[in-house]
Amino acid sequence: MLRIKFTPGSKPVMLVGMLGAIWVQTIGCDTQAPASIEFTRLPPAGGGSGDILHTIEGRVSGARRGQRVVLFARAGVWWVQPLVEQPYTTIGKDLTWKNSTHPGTAYAALLVDENYKAPLTANVLPAKGGAVKAVAIAEGRKPEQPDPKKLNFSGYEWVVRQTPGNPAGTRNDYRAANAWVDPRGFLHLRIAGNSSEWTSAEVSLGRSLGYGSYRFVISDVSHLEPRMVLNLSTFDETGPNQEMDIEIGRWGEPGGKNAQFVIQPYYVPANVVRFLAPSGPLTLSFDWEPGRVSFKTVRGSESRAAAGVIASHVFTSGVPSPGSEDVRMNFYIFYDRRTQFQRGAEVILEKFEYLP
Repeated sequence: MLRIKFTPGSKPVMLVGMLGAIWVQTIGCDTQAPASIEFTRLPPAGGGSGDILHTIEGRVSGARRGQRVVLFARAGVWWVQPLVEQPYTTIGKDLTWKNSTHPGTAYAALLVDENYKAPLTANVLPAKGGAVKAVAIAEGRKPEQPDPKKLNFSGYEWVVRQTPGNPAGTRNDYRAANAWVDPRGFLHLRIAGNSSEWTSAEVSLGRSLGYGSYRFVISDVSHLEPRMVLNLSTFDETGPNQEMDIEIGRWGEPGGKNAQFVIQPYYVPANVVRFLAPSGPLTLSFDWEPGRVSFKTVRGSESRAAAGVIASHVFTSGVPSPGSEDVRMNFYIFYDRRTQFQRGAEVILEKFEYLP
């Protein structure tokens, strides 16, 4: 744990230690001990990514009632963390604070009054003074790279995710042990854990396939709890709304339709088509061409059987173009206070097929 203390009237200094170069500025609230803020856990350095979350922690001293922490990560400019809708971090009774942040080359924590309005971005961090009572800035630590894990499924090599992410705005921790291929050649994705910690599974292709036909054959998914989501997608994180999804999930609702076709952004009503995925094996597919994508779900593993069509839809607006996208299969937990998470689960993908 890194601890930094200052005496009243001290000036900003730079310290170099295990967490990298850290600058801490303090300002007193009154004639008592000056307020200060420090990091006790720093994330690794990294480029800006909306798909990765890290834990960041620290503590304050000299804080007053109603004050809180605002976090920033530097990726070109400073971005408020962890989300635009959640720009404030509460301070515990023991004067510690903890939250999530997207990766950046550096991180900042501000101790602020309750009337401080956090900006979405900043070229230069707010200076101490007024509503800003203390500032800590730290370079991200050198990333610890887990040993990469890859697996072969349906004739393709897939990368197994081992870093945290925030699908649908929900932090998920991913474990390599939650994804494997059985002797039949079927891919297993698992949500595992207990009431204190749940972990998810994701595999990605790591390269673009471009326009063509994509097919996913899955076993029964009717047993999934309301907060579990299976996402089958093409995703390009180099630009906004470069994503198409087939999703199995109820988003916390215990009943109703449990699947959807999506063209991002999802908040445009015309970009989402909900349907009910029944029990038993299903073939989920989309045919992607310039300015058009046709989604379809059929019973069983034979997409040619028109009589088995459960749902279909054609999007002709907002369809992305190929670029740096890759195919991802993500089995994760959606945060929702209305339902409790009871137990883990597993989904089985029997086959993935791509035809140009």
